[in-house]
Amino acid sequence: MNKTRLEAFSDGVFAIIITIMVLEIKVPQGDDWYALKPLIPVMSSYVLSFSFVGVYWVNHHHFMHTVHKVNGAILWANIHLLFWISLVPVATDWMGASHFAKVPVAVYAALLLCCGIAYTVLEYFVQKKNKPTEKLLHALTMAHRKSIFSIFCYLAALAFAFINTTVSGILFLLVSIIWFLPDKNIERALSDE
Repeated sequence: MNKTRLEAFSDGVFAIIITIMVLEIKVPQGDDWYALKPLIPVMSSYVLSFSFVGVYWVNHHHFMHTVHKVNGAILWANIHLLFWISLVPVATDWMGASHFAKVPVAVYAALLLCCGIAYTVLEYFVQKKNKPTEKLLHALTMAHRKSIFSIFCYLAALAFAFINTTVSGILFLLVSIIWFLPDKNIERALSDE
């Protein structure tokens, strides 16, 4: 089977998730700058979640360029990833509305942990079905290391959510930053093929 429908469906889900998140932001109650103050936690959680969804979409896009064939395992692994990502708007809204309280931050960290694990599972099944070249395997290995590092950061953020939510927030930002830094390995490996 080819990957066209998998990519189209995934793109649609990502677009809907981002739309749902922005629709949860309410209009400020007032007409001065102070009316924006209650929105700071909501906007902070939105920006953080938008960056995570964007990171997953960009990496999913790059990763799908390494795929030549899909099978049932890949389709279900992709659905598994999309399931967890589809819950991001709920956790985002709760975290922002609660002003980053312990339990909502812990739930958010657990959700990101599930997303990270699901992405790693997808990587496994794709590489099992699509045997990469040596250069591409190196590029995928480098990306996989970032995935594993992210999972450990999410675990730490989950633990710190009950101690100090600021540390959890810093860990979320750290993961976001390492994925924002451009990784040209996959692009280079694909252009060499």
